[in-house]
Order: sequence, then structure tokens, then C-alpha cells
Amino acid sequence: MEWTSQEASTGITKPKTEFVISHLAKSYGKKEVLTDVDFAFEEGKIYGLLGRNGSGKTTLFNCLNSDTDFNFGKFFFRIGDRTEEVQSDDIGYVLSTPTVPDFMTGREFLKFYLDIHKDKIVNPKSINEYLDFMMIPEDTRDRLMKDYSHGTRNKMQMLINIIGRPRLMLLDEPLTSLDVVVAEEMKNILRDQKDGRIIIFSTHLLDIALDLCDEIVLLNHGRLEPIDKENLSSDDFKEKIIEALRDAGDE
Repeated sequence: MEWTSQEASTGITKPKTEFVISHLAKSYGKKEVLTDVDFAFEEGKIYGLLGRNGSGKTTLFNCLNSDTDFNFGKFFFRIGDRTEEVQSDDIGYVLSTPTVPDFMTGREFLKFYLDIHKDKIVNPKSINEYLDFMMIPEDTRDRLMKDYSHGTRNKMQMLINIIGRPRLMLLDEPLTSLDVVVAEEMKNILRDQKDGRIIIFSTHLLDIALDLCDEIVLLNHGRLEPIDKENLSSDDFKEKIIEALRDAGDE
């Protein structure tokens, strides 16, 4: 099933959007977690945010989603020669531990979401079409989500972010605890959804980043370091990244 963006459905060509983080810093007391995060992410790409456990990936996402304050810096969208402030609806945040209401069934949850966002959804589909797209088993759809597997709860969390089509999607280690089949399904869905949006995918697993992402940035000593795309196919690329991660150490 193909879901088109508003741009595609109207035939209007717009300048590419960038999400710009400018000199963002975050400390907890005397502990510096993010020292100078400065990077521009381009529309239409999946970025792998690679870093060791404890390197600050979740902290960065929490700052961008306004879940925690930061000490310095800013972030905004840049479209051509103009900038726009980031609004709450612009960001979809998929947590590593899915947050869906246990007391609702998958069908009820999706219906509730569609009802309260009906004026914002482009090219709406039926509930079953959405659930089919996400490969939610039919015998699961009318069960309480508290009884769902981790993978299915993750799919439901991902689904509402896909439907809402935020300009920026933040995915915090979403594949780490999934079985191989569900993880592959999720990767294919993300590849299908990157057009017209910016996806930043955090992970500490290099193989996942190499398999899924168009570009990789390394969170190292509180800063983002871009990895040259030409290195993605180089034989010694993995060793270079592993060495950089080793140098970063646990923070």
C-alpha cells in the first residue's frame, strides 16, 4: 500500500527540508553528555545515529522532543533560504520501550488516534488497511495491547507516527529487542516511509546501521561526527567505526 505525502498528492514541488541542530549542549550537574552537537539532516534520508550505550543518544532525542531542557544551542527546519521553528506535531518519537495504552485494543487505539487527528491526516485509509500495512495479525487486533508482544506494541507505536507523517522521526533503538522477522519488516517499512521526511535512527549496533541507513553519524564525546558515505562500502569501514566507538568509551 502506497501512502503519498501532501506534496506528492498535489504535485507541488517544494525545496528540500533540512533539520538543523546548532551547537546543542546538555549537562547533568558537572557531567557533560552533549558538548557541541552541530549537524544538518536532509529530507528523504534515514540517518543512523551510532554510539555506545550511554553515549547520549536518548538524551539528544529527549532534547529534540522537548522532553528535557538543554543548556545551550537550538534546532530548527531550514527550507531553502528560510527557517522555521519546530512545532510539536513536526516530531514523531518512537521509544525503545513502546508506550501504548494497555487498556485498549489495537483497533480501539488506532480508531481513537484517527478520530482526534482526522483533520490532519492526508489520504486516510481504513483501520484494517493500516493494520494490514503494519502486518498486525488479524487475531491480535481486538485483543488488549497489554497482551501484545514487544514487537507488536512497537509496530503500533510506529504506525501512529507513520500515519501522522511528522517531518522528523526519531527512533530510539527500535529494533534492538525484536526478533529477526519483525525487525526485517520494520526496516522495510522505514525504507518505504523516508520520502518527504527525515528519519534519525539511533542504535549501538553497527550492522543494523549499515543495513538500514543512508548515512551514518557517530555520537562521540558529546559531538556528532559524520561518516563519509564513500566509506560505507570500504573493507575496513567497520574496523574504523569500532575503533572510534572504543575510543569514546562508556560515558
